Amino acid sequence: MTSPNELRLLPWSGPEGKPCYLSSDDANSYLSRLADNTEAIQLGMAVELLEQAAELLAEEKVAPNDLRLLAADLAGALRATVRTATSRGQRLPRANPSDHERGD
Repeated sequence: MTSPNELRLLPWSGPEGKPCYLSSDDANSYLSRLADNTEAIQLGMAVELLEQAAELLAEEKVAPNDLRLLAADLAGALRATVRTATSRGQRLPRANPSDHERGD
């Protein structure tokens, strides 16, 4: 059985909002590239949304419905960004404890 740290958390959810994982030794597989591209798109959209949020919040008067929509969009972007960060963090090489003991 594949251990959880060998699975890649994908940037989309499955049925009922459950996380999707990829088990592959090929970082260049179709699904890996699709996940990489999806992450890049999601992060780019989050940057654009932050710029829009700054503009909206700089306005003197903002309608409550516009603020609710902004909050919902920011929450979605944050959720995608956290998922991407988690996925990438899980794929970082693990430090060997003996390296720290030797001062490497």
